[in-house]
Amino acid sequence: MFAFYNKHDNTLYNKLVDLSRNIFFYKNLGLKDKFETRIILIFYHFSILLIIFKNKKNTKFPQSIFDNIFLNIEYHMRELGYGDIAVNKKMKTLNKIFYDILLKLEIKEHKKFKINHNIIIEHLDLNKDEKLDIISKISEYLEDFYNFCFELDDKIMIKGLINFKFK
Repeated sequence: MFAFYNKHDNTLYNKLVDLSRNIFFYKNLGLKDKFETRIILIFYHFSILLIIFKNKKNTKFPQSIFDNIFLNIEYHMRELGYGDIAVNKKMKTLNKIFYDILLKLEIKEHKKFKINHNIIIEHLDLNKDEKLDIISKISEYLEDFYNFCFELDDKIMIKGLINFKFK
């Protein structure tokens, strides 16, 4: 008779959105402030969190929070006016991009966490004039984010209590 809305904990998603809106990306690096750029930046941050969970081997990342992040992205696309068919098509593309980033973000040959520059080039629309400088700054940012989060307790990361500030 009644459909009850299943409440989700959006704190981690909200923190990922907050990190993707960092003025550093748009003012300092000159990335285009658009939906796709923010989603890609969310994927970079989220992939790093998943890599940390894998490397720590303490606990598994909760599937419900993983699902909730993608559900929120889908809700936001609907809010932007995408129709059902467009949302499904776009979500399929975004899933492929996310898994591509997740699988290729880290250069595995290094003992410490190192960002694969090719994955940054592949998914971000960068200014051609300053491309190498922008890539190195994004790489430095993401490596610092990894190092910061690696020191955090797993429960703190899951709750989205990540107070990362880049230099």
